Amino acid sequence: MSSEHTPADDIVYNLVSIQYHALKAAEAYDKYVEDAHGHDDVVEFINQCKDQDAQRAIRCHELLVDLTKGGGIG
Repeated sequence: MSSEHTPADDIVYNLVSIQYHALKAAEAYDKYVEDAHGHDDVVEFINQCKDQDAQRAIRCHELLVDLTKGGGIG
């Protein structure tokens, strides 16, 4: 990236927010799967959502590392 970013930057805040909400949603999915017991199509859908949120959280982490390495956070 061409510029350094600090934790106060909007872009950093936005990525942290997306990551936080993806991780919080992941906590709820187990309950949703439990509630959907016996409805395999719904369970499959919920598990897909859980996987997508996990990937979203990982990607946010990668982007945050790239944005903040080398001087923004210390």
